[in-house]
Amino acid sequence: MGGEQVKATGRIRRRTRARLHTDRGAGSIEVAVLAVVVLMLVFTIIQVGLFYHARKVAQSAARHGVDAGRQSGSSPAVGVAQAEKFLTAFGGSVQGPSVSSAGSTAEEIHITVTGHVATLVPGLELSVTQDAHGPIERWTNP
Repeated sequence: MGGEQVKATGRIRRRTRARLHTDRGAGSIEVAVLAVVVLMLVFTIIQVGLFYHARKVAQSAARHGVDAGRQSGSSPAVGVAQAEKFLTAFGGSVQGPSVSSAGSTAEEIHITVTGHVATLVPGLELSVTQDAHGPIERWTNP
């Protein structure tokens, strides 16, 4: 019986070694790691899109403010009001917007729009600042 016992022990050892050296379950780990990488790429692409959209909305609001404030008989305050009105209507992607006419002179209007970008990652703070300027229209004698 000693020989049969040695054979059985040898078979058990071979089976144990074969189980330890298999790739079973490796596919699941690879998919889990790959899924995390793919999700990070997707979130990054969406976040970049949100940033550029908020930037474009802020630029459009500043441009609308300049267009309203540079008309003859208007003022920088009218430009600020128009930019704020634009942000109220279309600026959902610019959170906590602030509109300023700092830097405006009697010859030129300057509107600055600042705010924060909606983010997918908690704790990530992205801000956007856009400005526009243009000459104030005035009547001149020929």
